[in-house]
Amino acid sequence: MPSVVALLVAAGRGERLGHATPKAFVPCAGRPLLAWSLDALHAVGEIEHIVAALPPGIGAPHGTIGVPGGAERSHSVRAALHAAPISDWVLVHDAARPMLTPTIVRACLDALAEHDCDAAIAAAPVADTIKEAASDVVVRTLDRTSLWSIQTPQAFRRDALERALGLGDAALAAATDDASLIESFGGEVRLVATSRENFKVTTPEDLHLAELILRDRTR
Repeated sequence: MPSVVALLVAAGRGERLGHATPKAFVPCAGRPLLAWSLDALHAVGEIEHIVAALPPGIGAPHGTIGVPGGAERSHSVRAALHAAPISDWVLVHDAARPMLTPTIVRACLDALAEHDCDAAIAAAPVADTIKEAASDVVVRTLDRTSLWSIQTPQAFRRDALERALGLGDAALAAATDDASLIESFGGEVRLVATSRENFKVTTPEDLHLAELILRDRTR
């Protein structure tokens, strides 16, 4: 297996959670959100180093290299990558997805190893009916069989990610995930099918559901 570093994106403010605490440090099932992801990353032997992009003034969690995050998500990823030791591959994960498991991480790394691609990303098939609308008027119903809900982790060949993050600040600010930056210059991105349980905690309802799942896992 090529050498791997992990970047944990944990600099978000999380206003929609209704907490004064930065999102990654909001308690979930008795622990900060990011602690659950760190456990999963530390359990994957292929990962040699973990770099965490953090809010200003917060120290690095044990076993990580801490760097200040940027104004937008991709700026934080770029800052973490600059601080990361040399590696062949880079795994990027959002701390707001606490249901990460070592199995999901290894599936993404295995897909990157198996295919001659630039990235392999966790994703779940879209289950809901999706409609395109103009204001509140339906324009058409989309064929959901080809639609996927994108998650993290996302595994990259380091040279491809460095090229993607070399785009201008405006392009990085507009990106909702790092794989879209790879797509922008024609890079190949492979999907790795995962469970919808690997969701992102954004609202108080999400946080409550995550607590129920994580408490059930640790019984």
